[in-house]
Amino acid sequence: MAEFQTHKNDITKTRLVDVGNQPDDFTLADGEILVKVERFSFTANNVTYGAVGEQIGYWQFFPPHLTDGDDADWGIVPVWGFAEIVASNNPDMKIGERSYGYFPMANFLKMLPVRVSDERFVDGAPHRAELPAVYNSYDRLGAGQPQNDNLRALLNPLYGTSFCLCDALQEENYRDAEQVVILSASSKTAIGLAFGLSQIDGARPAIIGLTSPANVGFVEKTGSYDTVIGYDDLDAVPNISSVLVDMSGNRAVLGAVHGALGDNMHWCHNVGLTHWDDSETKNDPAAAQLIAERSAMFFAPGHIARRAKEWGALDFSQKVAGFLADGMAHAGGWLDVHETQGLEAFRPMPKCRYSSVGRASDL
Repeated sequence: MAEFQTHKNDITKTRLVDVGNQPDDFTLADGEILVKVERFSFTANNVTYGAVGEQIGYWQFFPPHLTDGDDADWGIVPVWGFAEIVASNNPDMKIGERSYGYFPMANFLKMLPVRVSDERFVDGAPHRAELPAVYNSYDRLGAGQPQNDNLRALLNPLYGTSFCLCDALQEENYRDAEQVVILSASSKTAIGLAFGLSQIDGARPAIIGLTSPANVGFVEKTGSYDTVIGYDDLDAVPNISSVLVDMSGNRAVLGAVHGALGDNMHWCHNVGLTHWDDSETKNDPAAAQLIAERSAMFFAPGHIARRAKEWGALDFSQKVAGFLADGMAHAGGWLDVHETQGLEAFRPMPKCRYSSVGRASDL
């Protein structure tokens, strides 16, 4: 099995580790299955998993195989995608069945399905027991190849976060803001959020997108934002009551926006790290203007768990499914999918300004 391993302290440092290449190379315990990862998406979302993996626990999902003399500084970045059962020691799970969910960047994965229903199962591997439930649940797809695998792999996890952000902003009445300012407006999660907000009936704040000057035209063409402004023109951001949603992690840009808005910056949801390598900008004088007491990380799994409890899991899933269906239809007008083959194609870890789907059948 080839595992794509990433150094936890330097995610540009990667390696491939061979720990078995055929199903017969793996021994299954009672109840376990072996799946072959078919394809997965790779976006800035996955780079974020690596960049904050230690703080939030993303390295814990798929412990890597370490060679003799290795330290514990190697990990596996999780990805969202599809896999097929190639060996089963579980009476409820048949060879040939496909599933969608959270997988490692690897050829194979041993899993322990529990709480199995016709629609889904949970990986009950002991080391995952204390991790967020949303990452341990897998959709059962049966056999065969459904349509829209690429779009689903790319957008499901991102637009799930977009839905949660829309819901949170509405729940908190937009922090009484007149505008929602979204940084890194060209990212897929940002476009999903802006699209969701734009579909709200009735009164809502203005939707302002901030992006690099080169991306202004593209972001405008998505049709999701009321106004799109380049980072080189921050003076154009209206100085009115605002709630910010930051997908970038660029402390210099974010600090400049905080400083410009001042008391009108009511709240900032920190979501992603499209600018994960922020070693230079963190020392920019503008970064000192960040208003930490009115900022916090937005953790979608926590929001999902709360809403699933409040609404019921089925009602929550139906709401998200409707949001995703509309978002995927909208994405057809602006999103191009780039396919790659083989884990080697991901070396070194890219900064990922594009959408990629890895075809694991060739890994």
